[in-house]
Amino acid sequence: MVRNLKWLGAAFEAFLGIPAIGGLFIISMGYTPLGFMLVFHIVLLVLSVSRLKRISVGAIVGITASVLGVIPLIGMVLHWAAAIALALDALMTTHNEERKTSKDDRF
Repeated sequence: MVRNLKWLGAAFEAFLGIPAIGGLFIISMGYTPLGFMLVFHIVLLVLSVSRLKRISVGAIVGITASVLGVIPLIGMVLHWAAAIALALDALMTTHNEERKTSKDDRF
């Protein structure tokens, strides 16, 4: 579950990092996508710590991108960095790691 959320977050961040389209989407929606992604990354960080017992670097980079995303060029680069960090984080999260922690949660 956490791994899938990391992939989903990477896709969202990649979309927001597209130079013209992502910026226009954020501005046209009144900067609410940045607020949504901030909440998304906080939830992802909490789930990663509680279920996987480790900090998600991708979620931390995503939080930074959501907070500083109002600055045009810096925000775009941070969205790229968040997409890459989340994708790498999802690749490093193995299926066995998620399965092991979910078995522990049942009892």
